[in-house]
Amino acid sequence: MAENKEKVGYIGLGLMGKPMALRLLQAGFNVAIWARAPAKVKDAVAAGARLLGSPAEVARASDIVIVCLSDTGAVKEVVFGPSGIAEGAGRAKILVDMSTIDPKESRAFAERLHAETGMEWIDAPMSGGPPVAAAGKLAVMAGGDAAAFERSRSVVSHLAGKYTLMGPAGAGQTTKLINQVIVGGCKSVIAEAVQLAMNAGVDALRLPEALEGGRGDSLLLRQSVPKMVAGDFSPAGHLRTIMKDLNMVMELGRATGTPMPMTALSTEIHRMMIAHGHGEADTTSVIALYRDKPIL
Repeated sequence: MAENKEKVGYIGLGLMGKPMALRLLQAGFNVAIWARAPAKVKDAVAAGARLLGSPAEVARASDIVIVCLSDTGAVKEVVFGPSGIAEGAGRAKILVDMSTIDPKESRAFAERLHAETGMEWIDAPMSGGPPVAAAGKLAVMAGGDAAAFERSRSVVSHLAGKYTLMGPAGAGQTTKLINQVIVGGCKSVIAEAVQLAMNAGVDALRLPEALEGGRGDSLLLRQSVPKMVAGDFSPAGHLRTIMKDLNMVMELGRATGTPMPMTALSTEIHRMMIAHGHGEADTTSVIALYRDKPIL
């Protein structure tokens, strides 16, 4: 087992969090975890994680605490709620929030945690999906204190192919929302392209091969086409999650006076899917809107 000085806490072992926690265990880190539903973290416990009784206990046992939660409210509750991380925080500790949450709230949380406990906060949302998380190749965009960022690198480098400090607190969350502008819009356009190919009698599965190296090539295209063609919408990322992010994007656009007509259309496409009850489906399921017969 590798010798790693930092003791790590991990809270939020969902679709993305579980493969990240397992990577840290495989890298030899001492990892403490907490979960509302302990049955969901059996794999991590079997791999050597210590299951503790509260977020506060995880913070007390850790030098760096990573959280990867569903939304702004969940992060606030785990950090500042009863028996939350703040109760076990201290000046020598760092919280790395890999959730995607509201940038303004993230800045406020960081300021509050530091003022009340001295604990540093790095907002570090990521992009890549579960297979990329398992491979340790995520794109992680960060905001916060430069010294705390550098110290957190010793842990996050095991999870990220690229770990970039974008500015002060909140800058990582803002960058993630910009990422979601691109992801949400491209998924909607790829769905149109795939359906057009199928309707026109072209083998849509060969699109990634045919476009490789050209300007239409992208990782999103290569990941999305097989799932869209097969109608395989088992979630690598829930549609409800990107809907949450696109809502925050539109709020940020209004707050900054930024016209976002293309993103507004993409947001409404995703909202239609949610309205039809498909929030738990994969984000590639937007292609269902372009088909004559339901495929969900």
